[in-house]
Amino acid sequence: MPYIYLASQSPRRQELLQQLGVRFEMLLPAAHEDAEALEAVLPGEPPDDYVQRVTRAKAEAAIARLARAGLPGAPILAADTTVCLDGTILGKPFDDADACAVLARLSGTRHRVLTAVAVCADGQIHQAVNISHVWFRPMRREEIERYVASGEPRGKAGAYGIQGRAAEFVLRIDGSYSGIMGLPLCETAALLRQAGVDF
Repeated sequence: MPYIYLASQSPRRQELLQQLGVRFEMLLPAAHEDAEALEAVLPGEPPDDYVQRVTRAKAEAAIARLARAGLPGAPILAADTTVCLDGTILGKPFDDADACAVLARLSGTRHRVLTAVAVCADGQIHQAVNISHVWFRPMRREEIERYVASGEPRGKAGAYGIQGRAAEFVLRIDGSYSGIMGLPLCETAALLRQAGVDF
């Protein structure tokens, strides 16, 4: 296949696909679709189950979207990233105060970042999950507030983007840097090649 559809609004996922040399077209939710509702956490749902369920739901929604639009067939890529600490999912912050609270919890700790990827092709959905560990150094309150005031935490799981200013808080990582950004390139490349994507 010469190109894929990307069912994600994330600029970081677009950048990472470009890094691989994958050509893609955007396949974004229509105005009437409640994309955020797909990311609601079910009661008692473990983070590992959550990220895979949400990614599959995003993929299924994208398949239906493609059919409604009558667009040419091509593989579809969907993904979801979640941050968790001690089994608790730390999603996108509601506001700046929530972002400060989330980052205060992450200060001086090790947390997990899970990114699930789904590629839809030939009537099947193939998934992979990448799990990485991130260690944050202790952060002072004023550092957190200054970072939140930059606006970078908005719309990001765990209230930070490792590719941005939050990098100064990261002591070390164990896992996939691109996975922490939002699209683990090793797993993504394998799924795309399995779907016959040429890049």
